[in-house]
Amino acid sequence: MAGTASRPPRVQAGQTGLVEPVDHVPRRVLVRLHQLGEDRDPDEAEAARQKRIRWEAAMEQARIRYAEAYRVRHLEAQEAASRHATRLTQYVSTVHTRVEAMPPGQARTDTEEWISWAAATVERLDPLNTPPRLPDIPKPRADDLKPFLGHWSPYGPTY
Repeated sequence: MAGTASRPPRVQAGQTGLVEPVDHVPRRVLVRLHQLGEDRDPDEAEAARQKRIRWEAAMEQARIRYAEAYRVRHLEAQEAASRHATRLTQYVSTVHTRVEAMPPGQARTDTEEWISWAAATVERLDPLNTPPRLPDIPKPRADDLKPFLGHWSPYGPTY
C-alpha cells in the first residue's frame, strides 16, 4: 500500500492490537520496579548503598584532583608566558641598542615608535607585572573527571 511504509508499525493496517498503548507502560514499569525493590535482599541493598558512598567519595576526590590539575596547567601557562615576555624584552632591548646607532631621520623615528609600542605590549603580556592569583576553576564535566576516577564512572556507580 502506498504511503504506509513510513507509519510506525502499530498504526499500520491490521496491526493496531499488537502493540500496547505507550501510556500504560510507565505505570507497569514503576510497579515492577517497586516490586523489585521490595524483593531485594537487605544485604544487597546495603552493598549498593555502600557502593554509592564509595562512588561519591571518589567523585569528590576526582573534583579535587581536577581542580589541582587545572591550577598546575594555569601555572605552567603563566611560566611560559613569562619566558616569552623575557625573550621579547631582550629582543626589544637589542633593537633599542641598534636604533641608538642610527642617524636621525624618519627611519629612526619610525623605529623608536615601534620600540615604544613593543615595550608597552611586552609589559602588558608579562604575567609578572600583575600579582598572581589562583584561577577560577570551571565546573568539571563528566569527561573532565574520567582521568581522576580510576575504575569508577563519572555517571554513577554500576550495580
